[in-house]
Amino acid sequence: MTREAIVTQPDDTQDTFISHLVELRTRLLRAAMAVLAVFVILFLYPGPSAIYDILAQPMLASLPQGTRMIATGVITPFMVPIKVTLLASFIVSLPIVLYQAWAFIAPGLYKHEQRLALPLIASSTLLFLLGMAFCYFVVFRTVFQFIAHFAPESITPAPDIEAYLGFVMTMFVAFGITFEVPVAVILLVKTGIVSVKKLRAVRGYVVVSAFIIAAVITPPDVVSQFMLALPLCLLFELGIFVASLLERKSADDSQTADDAGTQETE
Repeated sequence: MTREAIVTQPDDTQDTFISHLVELRTRLLRAAMAVLAVFVILFLYPGPSAIYDILAQPMLASLPQGTRMIATGVITPFMVPIKVTLLASFIVSLPIVLYQAWAFIAPGLYKHEQRLALPLIASSTLLFLLGMAFCYFVVFRTVFQFIAHFAPESITPAPDIEAYLGFVMTMFVAFGITFEVPVAVILLVKTGIVSVKKLRAVRGYVVVSAFIIAAVITPPDVVSQFMLALPLCLLFELGIFVASLLERKSADDSQTADDAGTQETE
C-alpha cells in the first residue's frame, strides 16, 4: 500500500460516514414531514376532540348513564386530545415511516436479505396494528365492562383523561408487541439461533412466561391478563408453524440444488 493510499483512506471513510449521516437525516425529515402532514389534516378534520372521543368510546360505554370522564390538570383538556391526534397521525403515516427506514437500510443488505426483510417489515407492521385493533375492539370493552360490574354501587367512576391515555398507550404497546411474536420466532429460526425442535421443547416455559408477562403489564384483573397471555401463546404456536414451513421449504430447496448439481456432474 502506498503512502498516498494510506493518507486518503481515512478521508474516504469519513466521507462515507458523513454521507450516511446525510442520508439518515433526509430519511428522518421525510418521515417527520409525513407525520406532520397527516397531523395537520387530522387536526383540521375531524379534529382532536373527535379523535379523542373515538379513543374514549370503550370507557364511556362502560360508565353509568350521564357520567363523564374528568380532567384534573389546567391544560389537560387541550394537551390530551393533541397527544391522541399525534398518535393517530403516526399510525396513519406508519407505512411511509417504515418505507423511509427500509430505503435507508436496503442498500447495505444482500439480495436474499432484502427478500426477507421487506416481508418481515410489512408483516410486523400489520401484526402491530392488528394487536392495537384487538386491544381496542375486544380487550377494552371486555375489561371496562368487567370492572364496571365489579365496582360497588356506592362508587361513581369518573376516570381522569390523562390517566386513561397512559393506560391506553401501555395496553396498545403491550398488545402490539405481543402480536409481533410470530415475526420474532421466524427470525430466531431463520438466523439459526434456535431450531423449531428447540422451540417446541420449551413450549411449557413459554406458556408460564406469557402469564407472568401479562400479570406484570396488564391491570390486576384476571380478564385482561388472560386476554394478553392467550394470544401470546397462540401467536407463539403460529410462529412455530410458519417457521417449520419455511424450514421445510429451505431443506427442499437445498435438496433440489444438490440434485441439480449431481446431475450436472454426471
